Amino acid sequence: MACDSPNQSQAGLNQCASNSAQRADAELNRIYAKVLALNAQDTVFLERFKAAQRAWLVFRDAQIAARYPSPDDYGSVLPMCQSGEYEQLTLDRIKQLKAWVGGVEEGDVCAGSYPMSGR
Repeated sequence: MACDSPNQSQAGLNQCASNSAQRADAELNRIYAKVLALNAQDTVFLERFKAAQRAWLVFRDAQIAARYPSPDDYGSVLPMCQSGEYEQLTLDRIKQLKAWVGGVEEGDVCAGSYPMSGR
C-alpha cells in the first residue's frame, strides 16, 4: 500500500513517515561526508564544522522533544508527527550543508567558508 493511500492504517502511516525520515537522514549523512572529504585538509574548519553538526543534532532532538513534550497526549499519531518533524529539520539541515558542496554565488562577501560556485 502506498504511503499516501487514503486507506492506510495509522501503523502504516507511522512506518511510512519513519522510512521517509530515514531516507532524509541517509542523505544528510551523505552530504556531511562529502563536506568532510572536500575540506579534508582544513583542520580548523573540520573541527568547527563537526562541532556545529554535533550541536545541530542536539538541537534537532531538543526541538522534537519540545514540540511533543508529553508523549501520552498525542495518541497513535505521535510517531508519524515526530518523524515528520525529524524529516523537515533534516531537510533544512541538508540545504544548509549543500552550500559547502555546491558553493554560493560569486561575489558573496559574507560567504565565509562556503566555496564560490562560479555561476
